[in-house]
Amino acid sequence: MDRNDENDGQSARMPQQRSSVPSFLFLIFMLFILTNHTGDEFLARNHYQDALQSLNYQLSNFTAWLNGTESNFTMPDRNAAATPLVGSFMSFGSRLNPQWASYFSNVTGFAHGEIDFFNITPPSLGSATYSWRTHAETFMGDTNMTDLTGHFGSWNWTGSDKISWSIMDRAPISVKGVTEKIAMVHGRIDVRHPATSDDMKLDFEGVHFLANGSIYGFAEPTGRHIDIRYIPAFVPEAFQNDTARTIEPELMSRINKVKDMIDAGVIDQDSPNGESQGGCGFSVYAQIAPSEIPAKYMEDLEDELQKPTGRWTVKRPPLKLNGVLLSRECGILYNLHDAEGLRSQLFFRKVATYAGISALVYLVQLLLLSRQVDRSRTPAGLSRVSLWTFLTQSIVDSVSFAGHITFAIIANGRPSLSLVAPAFVACVLFAFESQHAILINQVQAPEDVVAPPPPRPVQQEPSVPSQAVPTPTTAPPRSTGPTFLSLLFRHIRSDPQARIWLGMFFFLTFIVRVIVTPSLALVFVASMYSLFWLPQIVRSVKKGRSSALTAEYMVGTSLCRLFHALYFLTCPKNVLDVEPRRWMWYLAMFIFLQVAVILLQQRFGPAFFLPKRFARAQVHDYHPALPLSAADPEAPEESLGDCAICMEAIHTEDEKQLEHVTGGLLRNVGARRSYSLAPCQHLFHTECLEKWLAIKNICPHCRRPLPPL
Repeated sequence: MDRNDENDGQSARMPQQRSSVPSFLFLIFMLFILTNHTGDEFLARNHYQDALQSLNYQLSNFTAWLNGTESNFTMPDRNAAATPLVGSFMSFGSRLNPQWASYFSNVTGFAHGEIDFFNITPPSLGSATYSWRTHAETFMGDTNMTDLTGHFGSWNWTGSDKISWSIMDRAPISVKGVTEKIAMVHGRIDVRHPATSDDMKLDFEGVHFLANGSIYGFAEPTGRHIDIRYIPAFVPEAFQNDTARTIEPELMSRINKVKDMIDAGVIDQDSPNGESQGGCGFSVYAQIAPSEIPAKYMEDLEDELQKPTGRWTVKRPPLKLNGVLLSRECGILYNLHDAEGLRSQLFFRKVATYAGISALVYLVQLLLLSRQVDRSRTPAGLSRVSLWTFLTQSIVDSVSFAGHITFAIIANGRPSLSLVAPAFVACVLFAFESQHAILINQVQAPEDVVAPPPPRPVQQEPSVPSQAVPTPTTAPPRSTGPTFLSLLFRHIRSDPQARIWLGMFFFLTFIVRVIVTPSLALVFVASMYSLFWLPQIVRSVKKGRSSALTAEYMVGTSLCRLFHALYFLTCPKNVLDVEPRRWMWYLAMFIFLQVAVILLQQRFGPAFFLPKRFARAQVHDYHPALPLSAADPEAPEESLGDCAICMEAIHTEDEKQLEHVTGGLLRNVGARRSYSLAPCQHLFHTECLEKWLAIKNICPHCRRPLPPL
C-alpha cells in the first residue's frame, strides 16, 4: 500500500477537532442565565430600599414626637362619636379576677363569623330608626358624598355576609415606661360575598391589650400602606401613651428586618409595591370573650400549645370574638358577632390529621386499582372497560396532586410536610391510571379501524418490443429532508400514546388555569365526578357486552373518591373553610346509581333498561351455519376445514372438543359453538381463538382487528 494512501486513510479516520467557539458561547449563555437579575427582582430590591428609607423617616419623626421635640408627625384628632357608636354593637372587656376567669393571651390563628351590614351615610340615616342613629350622624359629620361614592369601587359591600380573619399575635415586649401588656397584631381580613364567592382582602395592623382582651387596629385594602403610628389615636385615652411607646420598638424591629433581608439578598418579587387597589379602609374594634378558667391554668394551656410535652391541661375553651368594622370614608359599618376562632397550633394538627387520613384513602384506591388491573389485563378484559372512566379519574388525581402541593406551600410550616404524603400517593395513582388508560387505548384502537379490502391482482399486459430511444440524462432533483414540525406532526398522528399524553397536557394546563376560580372549580368537581362510571355504561350498551369492572373496585373507588368531595363540600369545619353545598349529596347518590346500573348490566344484560328496539347491539356472529368441507370426500369424518391456529381439522361432532370449550357449558347450545368464523373469513376452533384473544385481538393469520368473542 502506498504511504500516501495510508496517511490519507489515517487522516480520514481521525475525528475532526471541534471548535471551542460554540462551547464558549454556550458557557457564556448559561452564566448569563444564572447571574441575570430580572426586572421584577430589580424593582423589588428598589422597593425594599424605598421601604427602608420610609421606615427610618417615620421612626425619626415619631421618636421626636414622643420626646416632645420638633417633628413633622402629627397625631390625628380623636373622633369622640366612634366609641359610643361601637359600644352600641359590642361591649369592651374589663379586668378579670385571675383566680376565676381570664382572656386568651395569644389569639394567633383564624376566626370566621357572620357580619351584618349597616349603611351609615347621611342620606341613609335620615330615614333610619336605629337607637344609635345620633352617634352615627355625629361620627359621619359633614362627609362629602361625592368623595364617599368614589371610594366604593366595584365591590358589592352591601351583599357581604361573612368574614375570615387571619391573626398573627406577637409576644408582648417590655418597654420602659409601659405598665400595660400590649402585643402587636397583624394579619388579613377577607370579606366574603356569597353570590360571587369572591373576597375583598384587607391587610390588618393593630394592638392587643392582654388585660381586657380588646383589639384595636386598621384594615386597609391590599396594597394601601397602613401607618401604625396612628393607632394610638383611637384606643382608649388611658392606654394612648403606652400604645405609642409600644409602636416605637415595632418600627425599629421592622427596620432591622428589612435591613437583614437586603443584606442576605432575600428579595421577595411578589411583595406589594405600595400601589392602592382602591376600596374602603376600616377601623377595627374587637373583643375576645372571657373564659371561666383561671389565669394560671390558661398560661399552662398556652405553654402546652406552643411547646407540646404531653402533660395534662384544662380543656381548651372556645375562642369567640365580637367586633365592629367602621369606615368613615365609605359610610359602612360591619357588625361581627359570635366569630369562632381556631388557634394556629390546633389548625396545624387538624391539617396533619386530614393529611394522614387522605393519604390512607389514596393508598386504598391504589390497592383497588392494582387488583382491578391484575384481573383485566388481558385484551379480552381491556376491551370491556371504558377508556374515559380511567382518564377522568387520572385527571381528578392530577388536580388533587396539584391542590395538595399548593396547600403545602401555603401552609409553609410543620403541616406542609404531612401534606406531601397525600400529594405523592395521588401522583402515583395518576401515573398508574394514565398508564392503564394508554394500554386500554392500544387494545381498543383497532376496533374502529375499517379493514381495507384485499388488493386485486394486477394483470400485466404482454410487452411489445420497441426500438430503444435514447433519453437525455438529467441531474436527479436534490432531496430535501422533512422539517422538524412535519416529523413531530407525523409522530403525533401515528402514535396513539403521544396523542393521549399531548391531549392530557393541554387539558391539564387548561384545568389548572380554571381551577383557581372558585365557581369554575365547583363546576369541574361536579362534571368530573359525574363522569366516573357513565362512560362505562354507554360502552357496555354500545358493544353489547358487560363490563370487566369488579364490584369491589367500583364500590371501593366510589367511596374513596367521595371522601374528599364530601369532606370539603359538606363538612362546615373543613381545613379550607369551604362553604357546604347541598347538591353534593345528590351527586353522591348519582354516582352510586351509576355503580348499581353497571352491576345490573352484568346480571341482566348491558341494555336491560332500554327498549328492545334500542337494545340491539351490532355484534359479529362467530358461529354462522357452515356447510361441511368437500375437500376430502374419502375422509372417515367430515370436517368444516382446518383451524388457522392449530392447523387441525374442525369437527362438529367432536365430543372431546365440546367438553373443552368453556368447560363444556356450550354443549346445550349445539355443535356450532365448536368453531368460530372471524370477519376476515378465517376459521378457528373456539377454544383456540379464545386463547389467542387473551393475548391479542387481531387475526393471527391476516393481522386484521377482531371484535370481542
